[in-house]
Amino acid sequence: MNKKIQIPMSSPDITDAEREAVAEVLQSPNLSMGSRIQKFEAVFQDYVGIKHAIGVSSGTAGLHLCVRAAGIDQGDLVITTPFSFVASSNVILFERAIPIFVDIDPISGNIDPQLVAKVVKDLFKGGAAQDRWYPRRGAEDGKQLKAILPVDVFGQPADMDPICKIAEEYGLKVIEDSCEALGAEYKGRKAGTLGDLGVFAFYPNKQMTTGEGAVIITDDDQAADMMRALRNQGRSPGDTWLQHTHLGYNYRLDEMSAALGEVQASRLDSMIDKRTKVASWYSEKLARIPGIEVPSVATHTTRMSWFVYVIRFSKELDRDDIAQKLGKLGVPARPYFIPIHQQPYMVTRFGYQAGDFPITEDLGKRSLAIPFSSVMTEEQVDYVCQSIGDVIENL
Repeated sequence: MNKKIQIPMSSPDITDAEREAVAEVLQSPNLSMGSRIQKFEAVFQDYVGIKHAIGVSSGTAGLHLCVRAAGIDQGDLVITTPFSFVASSNVILFERAIPIFVDIDPISGNIDPQLVAKVVKDLFKGGAAQDRWYPRRGAEDGKQLKAILPVDVFGQPADMDPICKIAEEYGLKVIEDSCEALGAEYKGRKAGTLGDLGVFAFYPNKQMTTGEGAVIITDDDQAADMMRALRNQGRSPGDTWLQHTHLGYNYRLDEMSAALGEVQASRLDSMIDKRTKVASWYSEKLARIPGIEVPSVATHTTRMSWFVYVIRFSKELDRDDIAQKLGKLGVPARPYFIPIHQQPYMVTRFGYQAGDFPITEDLGKRSLAIPFSSVMTEEQVDYVCQSIGDVIENL
């Protein structure tokens, strides 16, 4: 082993151009809802080729507004994945609706579209067919299925064509959580544009960053008008300063974040290319280490947009023990993901048990995110890979 070095888990890719843009905003009297947010939104309208882009304060805020715009209300059912960051389910709970979890594809980690189709049909049949997909408790006031919320996990689009087909057949909205997949493409089409509503997020470990922040994209004029009002305390066009047509939220994206994001977006494709290069280094070097499964790209993914690099260990290896030993070598690592249905508040509310979603649970036990960003060097990648190999060899 070479001399120990400290590797960051992730690092934003920031240049002087971003710093200058933020400094310029600080010289202006308007730090909220000014020209910068308009320019930022225009960039995304052009980038994905869609009518409306709506800047908001976080990916969670964006998804929540999509849930509101989709008309999801108390007791409504929304199909989604248990293998995701908790926000994709929390936004359903915010509206007192009920997430109906569907297990995932074991290769991509994305929701299984064939299983989605089966669940949709069973939920519309009602009776025993419907009940088999309900949680053990907490869904007593369940009403009707309203939407499907797939997640593009780790930067790879879900298999959206069959999902959208079953949604169209049954009159369901599709909210595409592309918070991790900005720049990815599915069969040549931009991730985030494949459903009725989509969201990209810009947390510092994402493909690009605004510090915190996100953008909603849609071609739905009515939904866009509603979400613009809701992000700004419910003010609709024509409302005066203290007049509010709707019950809304402070989900605004500030001008400094928008200025940072506008510059970042101009460099987005080059940053994605750099992340692709880092991922290729990892895949080549880690493939030589026994007991490790490297990520794979589905045939329908015509452009992968690497968000994190997540490896899986064979079942005889102790993932958590390996992560602890890596930390002592200066290599941080994180479980990705802890299944949502196994989060304490979800167990308390809905009564989920081990074995309910076996593929999700299996990947939750074996998956580990290792250091990854567009600014990583091959030397750093070598150190991470050597550290992993040495830890496994010495178990």
